[in-house]
Amino acid sequence: MPLYRLTLTLLLILLTATVGCENKSASSASRDPISIQHGDECHVCGMLIMNYPGPKGEAFERGQDKARKFCSTRDLFSYLLQPETQAVVREIYVHDMAETDWMNPLTAALVDARQAWYVVNQPLRGAMGPTLATFAKREAAEQFIQREGGRLLQFDDITLDVIADLDYGQYTAPDTQAHDSHDHH
Repeated sequence: MPLYRLTLTLLLILLTATVGCENKSASSASRDPISIQHGDECHVCGMLIMNYPGPKGEAFERGQDKARKFCSTRDLFSYLLQPETQAVVREIYVHDMAETDWMNPLTAALVDARQAWYVVNQPLRGAMGPTLATFAKREAAEQFIQREGGRLLQFDDITLDVIADLDYGQYTAPDTQAHDSHDHH
């Protein structure tokens, strides 16, 4: 009987340790951003992402290895702020616009969206018109505000009301190469 209890106790300890390790590794696994390719479509609007200026984003859901990609930070937050989405999103990335060109953002400049700084009410257009300019560092966002105008926010400050209140009337393209039409394919 004592050997049986000892064996059972050891099995329970091993099982508990194994389950604990599996849960820890599954919950702490993170995905690095992946390259946005020509031909990738926005998860929200279906537009070809690389055809438009401004910061873009991507998000990974729990249990999914494929990123959901977005043509603008506006579309990214329209997706993220839905109640059913908030519970399943793991990693979220946006462009650090201090490290890349507004007209052609590079995937290598993607940073953790939860740590980024956001400028709203700024004049530069993204794929869907008004958008949130994104920066890895507060100082870069403040320098952008000095040049272009706008208001500084952090990730948790952004609500559906903030997205809905973006004013289309005051936005301009950074130069004549900006795409004013919304070609879908």
